[in-house]
Amino acid sequence: MIRVIPVLRILGALFMGVAGLMTIPLLMDLAGGAGANSPFVAGVVAAAFAGATLLILTGAREPGELTRRQAFLTTGSAWLLAPALAGIPLMGSGLSFVDAYFEAASGLTTTGATIYSNLEETKDSILLWRSILTFVGGIGIVVIAILVMPALRVGGMQIFRTESSDQSDKVFSRGLDFVIWIAGVYIGLNILCAGVYAALGMSAFDAVNHAMTTVATGGFSTHDASFAWFDSPAIEWAATLFMCAGALPFVAIIRTLRGRDAAIVTDVQVRAFLAFLLVASLLLTPSVMKALDVAAPDAFRVAAFSVVSVTTTTGYAVGDFQAWGPFSVGVFFLLMFVGGCSGSTSGGIKMYRIQILIKLALAHMRRLVSPARTVVVVYSTRRVGDDIEIAILTFMVAYLVSTALVTLALAALGLDLVTAISGAAAAVGNVGPGLGPIIGPAGNYSSLHDAAKMVLALAMILGRLEFFTLLVLLTPAFWRG
Repeated sequence: MIRVIPVLRILGALFMGVAGLMTIPLLMDLAGGAGANSPFVAGVVAAAFAGATLLILTGAREPGELTRRQAFLTTGSAWLLAPALAGIPLMGSGLSFVDAYFEAASGLTTTGATIYSNLEETKDSILLWRSILTFVGGIGIVVIAILVMPALRVGGMQIFRTESSDQSDKVFSRGLDFVIWIAGVYIGLNILCAGVYAALGMSAFDAVNHAMTTVATGGFSTHDASFAWFDSPAIEWAATLFMCAGALPFVAIIRTLRGRDAAIVTDVQVRAFLAFLLVASLLLTPSVMKALDVAAPDAFRVAAFSVVSVTTTTGYAVGDFQAWGPFSVGVFFLLMFVGGCSGSTSGGIKMYRIQILIKLALAHMRRLVSPARTVVVVYSTRRVGDDIEIAILTFMVAYLVSTALVTLALAALGLDLVTAISGAAAAVGNVGPGLGPIIGPAGNYSSLHDAAKMVLALAMILGRLEFFTLLVLLTPAFWRG
């Protein structure tokens, strides 16, 4: 049997952390004169009570080192339960439990799909809370992707495990140092992004909120029109830059800042990712020129912003790309699957997996031509072993099967095929907006059936945890022994 006391202890600390974060928008409400009527009062009380209860019952001691099973259980439980607590203030502002869970899950998974319309009329404290959830979800997934996933050997991330271990003596003397550096870079990017936004004309409130959802590649905005509301080419270029930054490997950023090497320039994954964004942007520029009747530089800016937004799974919009023609719609649908780099805030398949899959396909073709030939697949000077090949291939199967099953579930609940397929892809890939008039860039998820919203919320969490971190909890073998 699994010892659940360490798991409950960590969950207790997590719930106390949620309560602490809620005090930020609560203070905003109190400063505005809301008093006890603030929806965050109930949220703080509920989260603090749940956290304190678990800490008291488990002795409030340090959890110590977790076993693999405990790590899986802790990660899965935290991501499933946190949206329920984080959604309490949203319920206090008028949302149902399902809508609140959906919105909170969307923020924590940095998906950016929203229930809200008329954002300009939504309370500032609620808008800030959505951004805080995205901010926390962004740094949380970076830590999990860099420290937890490789150790648990999920989705082929173990290819980076040796690299992290090799660097531990040279760059990070302890795991805590690693987390401190991640937090420092992440917070630094947010501060820089907010400063740039403010300098380019955003209000302080908009700048802070959009910085938190840009670097986290989350996509929540304070305006229904998203970035189109600002009508500023300079702000769009700034957002494009910082969305790219959030989608880069944080290990490469940190190594570059430490002066160990120029990893942010030489990393094969980074170079492929940036080249992909450039090619896709150039590919769509003629369609934008024709649809919007603008000059090439403006068309490239709009195309680049939209390509980066969808590929990095951010989900911001400067207009409805569905008006650019069927070719553009097809391209954007495919971009939903790509994602950013490993160890970033982005969702999706990730560039390193796509690169390795291409190498595996080429190696297989060489073996077909010369069966006796020994073909070794190498990625960034590292041999891709059988365990990594299997992990990446099974990840791809899980990704595609999950997307298909979510599509079928949504279709069974009455959604049209375009909404069902794109909604599934957007949720599993943590992209945010889908396609069509309902959930496309100009729409939202408020009109969907409650069951469809719950399916999508769970799909967001499943995709964010890269499937097996959650699916392993459903296997009988996990609970035996």
